[in-house]
Amino acid sequence: MMTRRVIVCLDVKGGRVVKGVQFESLRDIGDPVALAERYEASGADEIVYLDISASAEERATLLDLACRTAERLFIPLTIGGGIRSSDDVARALRAGADKVGINTAAVETPEVLTDCAERFGAQCVVASIDAKRDGEMWRVYTRGGRTPTALDAIAWARECVRRGAGEILLTSIDRDGARTGYDLELTSAIADAVDVPVIASGGAGSAADVCDAITRGHADAALVAGIVHDGVTTVQEIKHAMSVNNVPIRVT
Repeated sequence: MMTRRVIVCLDVKGGRVVKGVQFESLRDIGDPVALAERYEASGADEIVYLDISASAEERATLLDLACRTAERLFIPLTIGGGIRSSDDVARALRAGADKVGINTAAVETPEVLTDCAERFGAQCVVASIDAKRDGEMWRVYTRGGRTPTALDAIAWARECVRRGAGEILLTSIDRDGARTGYDLELTSAIADAVDVPVIASGGAGSAADVCDAITRGHADAALVAGIVHDGVTTVQEIKHAMSVNNVPIRVT
């Protein structure tokens, strides 16, 4: 049986890791490289660096961080934020990333997903989808969760896969930083609609929430941030809870 993954997300701004609630009220957490190493030692299966401001200066800083981190990590590294073209993806991969997350550019120019998949392979193309409940649908947002679009998240996820995305990183804006659990209805709806791995993101408050994202939300992986940054739980404790609940994991 395929193992399920615990992925730690490090939101990066000004060369530092920050964390907020619903993408706002940011606070400093620490050094990205040191934290990435710590989480790998604790059993994380992957690390995500996300440039949350995505200016040209921040993007250069993130690529430098990716290079320094890749020299020390043995687990996959994904970077995202401000990726606009396949040339940006090429720079990220050269810097040491294994996968690249694309959000706003994919919505504005969907062909970028196909271009990247054809140049580098679908396995490194992650369609990052930020969604918020809007009546009977989940609306897709871009630009760090600030700009609503006309897209329905389920239909957009299918389109991303059709265009070449090899993985979906799905963030519930409603749950982001709230620690009330993942949006299982949203996660399962997307996971059941596509045939590529789906990463649940937004809302983790405990190890039990991670287990729920996989067993009830049908996610292939769960992304965590604040609960491990603040010491509410550890990656090791999350993996133990997964094992107890018969979720297959990579043993470290």
